[in-house]
Amino acid sequence: MKTAPRFSTHIMAALIAVSPLAYSTFNTASAQDRFADVEVKATAIKGSVHMLTGAGGNIGVSAGEDGVLIIDDQFAPLAEKIAAQLGELGSDKPKYVINTHYHGDHTGSNAFFHSHKGATILAHENVRVRLANDEKVKPEALPTITYEDGIKIYFNGETLHVMHLAVGHTDGDSVVWFEQPNVMHTGDLFFNGRFPYIDQGAGGNVEGYMDSVKQLLAKIDDETVIIPGHGDTSNKQEYSAFLAMISETFNYVKALKQDGKTLDEVKAMGLDEKWADWGWNFISEEKWITTLYTDA
Repeated sequence: MKTAPRFSTHIMAALIAVSPLAYSTFNTASAQDRFADVEVKATAIKGSVHMLTGAGGNIGVSAGEDGVLIIDDQFAPLAEKIAAQLGELGSDKPKYVINTHYHGDHTGSNAFFHSHKGATILAHENVRVRLANDEKVKPEALPTITYEDGIKIYFNGETLHVMHLAVGHTDGDSVVWFEQPNVMHTGDLFFNGRFPYIDQGAGGNVEGYMDSVKQLLAKIDDETVIIPGHGDTSNKQEYSAFLAMISETFNYVKALKQDGKTLDEVKAMGLDEKWADWGWNFISEEKWITTLYTDA
């Protein structure tokens, strides 16, 4: 079946550019033009935490007496706009940038914030490895502090728990839980209300993704505010519904594959109508079925 897109305007803006697999720094005039009309907006969440939306992954922000820290930084052509919004929150020079994974819609402004604003970039060690292996990525975009399991940061009177999930969207995923305000930035371990992109060529897989989501659901409560990698702010109930969608569609496709159905046959059959609104421009129903079938 064909699916109808269901996503907010800042997700639509991300799609005018490129897929999450693009890592280039977008220095050409044509690339700049694609982002000319993108507006970066800030939304207060809880405590020191804000969220910036524009094009690409949602940016988490801690702003307060210690300065500014950001989680992810979208595409390079938006760097100045992101900095301007950070300035409104306290400083356009973030002390730290945490990358939740290596995709270009989350790391594209790394070089700008490191070279021009003096930010220290942190990420899981696999993020540095994958960025370093891409000839289009500038050396100054690489994380200078890496970790294996995670790291704690004490900033603006809050404790930030940066936690690595071994297998999920990629092999270098991290989430950030702000303990005192009870806010979690999940990176792309959550696409709110839509089929997720799972980078199976970079260590991600469906069952690992589900396991990671289960781990995160066990860490949060009904009061937790979730900043997803893509989509509007959310909560535990919606995150649980997201996991249920993945589990149900995976089991459905897996059963068909075990019955001998080919990928094309499963695509032709489609998913249950109740998942129709979960398709979007980057991950249509057919692409999601392909992802599920690959790992089934």
